[in-house]
Amino acid sequence: MTKRRVVITGLGAVSPYGVGVDKLWNSLVEGKSGISTSESIDIEKHVVKISGEVKDFTPEDYIEPKEAKKMDRFIQFALVAADEAVKDAKLEEIKDLDPYRVGVIVSSAAGGFRTFEENHKRIIDKGPNKCSPFTIPMMIVNMPSGRISMKYGFKGVNKVVVSACATGTHSIGDAFRSIQYGDADIMVAGGCEATICDVGVGAFSSARTLSKRNDDPQKASRPYDKDRDGFVMSEGAAVLILEEYEHAKKRGAHIYAEIAGYGQTADAYDVVAPAPDGAGAIKSMEFAIKDAGMKPTDVQYINTHGTSTGLGDVAESLAVAKVFGDKTQNPDLLVSSTKSMHGHCLGATGAIECIACVKAINNNIVPPTINLECQDEKVADLDYVPNKARKADIHVALSNSFGFGGQNATIVLKDLSK
Repeated sequence: MTKRRVVITGLGAVSPYGVGVDKLWNSLVEGKSGISTSESIDIEKHVVKISGEVKDFTPEDYIEPKEAKKMDRFIQFALVAADEAVKDAKLEEIKDLDPYRVGVIVSSAAGGFRTFEENHKRIIDKGPNKCSPFTIPMMIVNMPSGRISMKYGFKGVNKVVVSACATGTHSIGDAFRSIQYGDADIMVAGGCEATICDVGVGAFSSARTLSKRNDDPQKASRPYDKDRDGFVMSEGAAVLILEEYEHAKKRGAHIYAEIAGYGQTADAYDVVAPAPDGAGAIKSMEFAIKDAGMKPTDVQYINTHGTSTGLGDVAESLAVAKVFGDKTQNPDLLVSSTKSMHGHCLGATGAIECIACVKAINNNIVPPTINLECQDEKVADLDYVPNKARKADIHVALSNSFGFGGQNATIVLKDLSK
């Protein structure tokens, strides 16, 4: 069976920089941090007082107020990002669109933490009968895909993929496969998250995974730097419109890039820590490159998972060096972690970083790894594009995402000339 080609025809994002892809991309190119002191929780109760919040977000500006009240924040983010992407791809202008050929995979790693927290408090304070009747549809992780399909009438493939911090990338990859193998012509794919609440921040803080650099939030996320002390939790959503190449070409759609390959593996090692030898990450990248019909030397840019954790940064960098070679072996390879700027959006982060790769290809600019002031001697010797964006010819980009539980996902993107 000949696999069908899949291209990207629409982009949408909600990030710590606000609503819109342009705000996200322009901030990344400028090396601007989206991290600040948290405002949506009582920071006096918390050890960790910083995050990448979406400030000044009023859902009623984008969603009918009555419906917005029935949605957790992660669902609201998904709908707003999807609306930008659908409009960008001009899907609503397609007159003969078969709704059963359009699917949705927009996923969350955690779901409605805020809804769970608020209604649990109601149950404790007033009894179980005082729980909101909308608790379940506000909380469950499949609701972004369901809500998006309801809004636009998309009746094809509809599901979510839950794989912790690999969620967004797995969602795009599975949507890619759905089109490749003929289950859909168009897929709405991505991730969303809103876990900046007492449960989310408290739990990750107790696990000692979060940065405690409260006095200098914009310097807190510092992948590959020897002074890193954990990741910074963020929130947001990113949605991409994936489309079969001939279908997009026939209707004259604007094509941002092509998805060329997808790899996925498991570490089978630990519930939190990555495999020290990076074996799962290595195979995920190798499988994606093989799926794309490419060689490692075809890749100019890698957007790493790069969370700013001690073990994770080392394991991934060594895995990258194993597959692609270090600076002495492959001096043209550029590597960066945009989490240094937007923080770690958990289930949304892979989709946000996929957009960063698309824009890097479109603009021939690689966003930097900010706050890289003194490179850890334990990480591989790679060009991490420290502190300032760099112009470069980018024809092929690769994006990595790795989740708790040892789940790994890699996407390869290319321009149509490659």
